[in-house]
Parts: sequence; C-alpha cells; structure tokens
Amino acid sequence: MTYASQSDLVERYGETMLVDLTDRADPPLNAIDADVVTRALEDTDAAINGYLLGRYKLPLATTPPALRDLAQVIAIYKLHRDAVSEKVRQDYADAMKTLTLIGNGTVRLDIAGVEPEGSGANGVSVTDRE
Repeated sequence: MTYASQSDLVERYGETMLVDLTDRADPPLNAIDADVVTRALEDTDAAINGYLLGRYKLPLATTPPALRDLAQVIAIYKLHRDAVSEKVRQDYADAMKTLTLIGNGTVRLDIAGVEPEGSGANGVSVTDRE
C-alpha cells in the first residue's frame, strides 16, 4: 500500500503537470508514464517509512490524511528532474519538517493502536543512602 496514488496526484496537481513531469519518451507520448510515477511514489513511501519506523508499527493498515498529503507533496517534488518552483520547494521543505516532528513524537498521527508501547519505565532512577 502506498501513502498516495497516481490518481491522488492527478486530482491535486492536474494531468497536464504529471504529463510534463513524467513523459520522458522520445518523441513524447503526451501521456503520464505510470512507471515513473510508481517509482516516485515508492521512493516517497520509503522516505516516509524511515521517519515512522521508530514510532509506528509498519505497514500501517490505513493511511491517515496527513500522510497522504505529505506523500503527494514529496512525490511531486521527486518527479521534478530540473529546477522546481519556489512553491514546490517550500512545500517539500515543510513536509520534511513535519515528518521530522512525527518521527520525534512532537506530532502524532491519529492512528489508534499503532504506536509501539513503551517499556513502562519513565527513565527516572532514584537511589537513596542506606
């Protein structure tokens, strides 16, 4: 299961943009290259999982809307081969910042029962004299 799909990208960014980013045939076919999109989505999933791994049990049974949004932003950035617009670059930077916050526990995903249980220890140890 990927966090975003090609249809999510088409809905958010439009078919024209995806054709421009993925049609690498010579001569151009004027169509979305599904293999290029799939590769970008798989790379995006791997990046997201790297941040979730220490905090959530993977694979997730469902994709929270927040992760779907982040996945779309990251995938569209990865599809660019050349310079990206300032908006795409800033969205990507914000998405990576959010993933960092998720990874360190500052931001929590709304998924019941997936975050690994703690050891029960609170990290505090007190020793008194005899």
